[in-house]
Amino acid sequence: MHIGVPAETRAYETRVAATPETVKKYVSQGHRVTVQSGAGTPASFPDDAFVAVGAEMTDTAGAFAADLILKVQSPTEAELPLIKRGATLVGMLDPFNADNAARLAAAGLTAFALEAAPRTTRAQSLDVLSSQANIAGYKAVLLAADLYPRFMPMLMTAAGTVKAARVLILGAGVAGLQAIATAKRLGAVIEASDVRPAVKEQIESLGAKFLDVPYETDDEREAAEGVGGYARPMPPSWLARQSALVHERARQADVVITTALIPGRPAPTLISAETVQAMKPGSVLIDLAAGRGAEVDGRRGGNCPLTEPDKIVTKHGVTLAGYTNLAAMVPADASSLYARNLLDFMKLIVTKEGTLNIDLADDIVAATLLVRDGAVVRAA
Repeated sequence: MHIGVPAETRAYETRVAATPETVKKYVSQGHRVTVQSGAGTPASFPDDAFVAVGAEMTDTAGAFAADLILKVQSPTEAELPLIKRGATLVGMLDPFNADNAARLAAAGLTAFALEAAPRTTRAQSLDVLSSQANIAGYKAVLLAADLYPRFMPMLMTAAGTVKAARVLILGAGVAGLQAIATAKRLGAVIEASDVRPAVKEQIESLGAKFLDVPYETDDEREAAEGVGGYARPMPPSWLARQSALVHERARQADVVITTALIPGRPAPTLISAETVQAMKPGSVLIDLAAGRGAEVDGRRGGNCPLTEPDKIVTKHGVTLAGYTNLAAMVPADASSLYARNLLDFMKLIVTKEGTLNIDLADDIVAATLLVRDGAVVRAA
């Protein structure tokens, strides 16, 4: 099969969908791989490294002319016409965006959106959300340490003692747990909250204190269990109690990192404008849901309505960072992990003979299939 790897062109995207490591494996399996010249350069993978493992370097049109195209993000309006009808596309294609799915269908493609893979043990090796969220959680803490005007760890010096920073992490999925682990390594004192009671043990095992909001009704307990590894929207009664607790803890915190996302829905508001106003001057808020929250004044906020996508702003003396693609700030490792995710997924849809095989009896294949032969098959 002819596999194409175009360069990513969307703003702030530095990752690449294949690395010399994975290209070598594709070539050893008998595939022809064409990589757009310069595609790996932002991630520290030069063209020579791809050539050395058997890839052919080409231009934009050549990379998109392949039978199967590997991408990080969905093709832009300018890129779609370069893809031939009947081609197969694999990447992070925003499966909850109905307009994007319709564009891919209109282009006559078969497309797999890897974000839609089930959160099961079998799918772990191709779980792109986890591999990239892990990096985002790590980078969020480093970014916070850079923006915070004090030390993170406690220091005892001849000039006096510096207190350890207090870090509050909201959401203990993959990104949140990695943020806890990284902040702990930097010597911070950490508190963390999540709607799912099952993560309490994980939070505490990493050295953070779990902020417990008791459940008062069966509806609250049922919602807290989540579904498919994801949190669900919580009842207003529980949210009100959580909001009061978070407000109090955020007032005392030096750094707040929010990571809460619900697939197919706007990100929940965890830190209100009033809470930001009550936070200490010089404190820092890193919002991993920036650009995916409720609309505020014609723009999308995040877990905090004051967050501005891809900007660092100061509001009420608090620094708010709203980077929407933190994983792309660690492009070499982010690309390596993502490329391995794709390599494992390819085993499910490409036979040993090099032909495409879409087996809808496979739960991973069925869940990720977004468009088939120009028709949308997965509801947004």
